[in-house]
Amino acid sequence: MTESMTQLNLQQLTALGLKPMHHVHYQLSPEALTEQTVFRGQGVLNNTGALCIETGEFTGRSPQDKFIVKDAITAATVHWNNFNIAIEEKYFFQLRDKMLSYLNGKEDIWVRDAYACADPVYRMNIRVINENPWSNLFAYNMFLRPTEQELENFIPEWHIIQAPGFKADPAVDGTRQHNFAVVSFTHKTILIGGTGYTGEMKKGIF
Repeated sequence: MTESMTQLNLQQLTALGLKPMHHVHYQLSPEALTEQTVFRGQGVLNNTGALCIETGEFTGRSPQDKFIVKDAITAATVHWNNFNIAIEEKYFFQLRDKMLSYLNGKEDIWVRDAYACADPVYRMNIRVINENPWSNLFAYNMFLRPTEQELENFIPEWHIIQAPGFKADPAVDGTRQHNFAVVSFTHKTILIGGTGYTGEMKKGIF
């Protein structure tokens, strides 16, 4: 492990389907994430010292590949159209299991606990799980950061599981093509795969 994960954190990852025997990089600093990204050949520093990344095939969002799980909560509450695209819950489970299996095959994963919304009344606890350090750096910049004391008893309400290297099989996974973002309001989980564009994490929450 790098950085400190409480036993509670580890139990939560195990319950989610991730094996804590992996090298789990938890709450790393921007400096550490930048260093790891450059060391792994996944980015470079420009002349101002800023980290530059090539996100690969996708340099923006893919609205036609974002899905909302249609279930008892959303069936009558979502305005289904060409932008709010339904996907069956069975495909959510299938993709989630495949993604977790994919991440369990990796030597390293990056985990960050954060908040969305500054108002404590509406604040959501988010746990972001990434395949790459630079994606986790995006989460550091995008979401609000809990204090050390708040992290001691942090219970995630929503999960974002993001793995650019995992590609769906449209023939069996219910997607349009290999990239996807799937939101389940029932399970409070956002699955993002097949795309390195980190803005999908932001749009998934906001």
